[in-house]
Amino acid sequence: MLTQFVVVSYDISNDRRRTKVMKVLEGYGAHVQYSVFECRLKPVEISEMRKQLKKLVGKADSARLYFIGAEDVKRIEVIGSGEVTSERMVFLH
Repeated sequence: MLTQFVVVSYDISNDRRRTKVMKVLEGYGAHVQYSVFECRLKPVEISEMRKQLKKLVGKADSARLYFIGAEDVKRIEVIGSGEVTSERMVFLH
């Protein structure tokens, strides 16, 4: 099944809620900046992540999901330290 590259950014004012959002996102992608995650997800994972975020994000907060196509992912440029999140590798024995 194909995966979608998704950048998730969030602005949460409450420390406890922000930590919960961060913990949820750690299960889906790489924490690349303070409030930014890069994720490579299957459609069902995107749906699950969206449901979890909707439960946590308050009315005064925001979470944004940016869907980036495969050709555009190749054009992402990192200046300074870090690298673009690569495909998750799964090894079966």
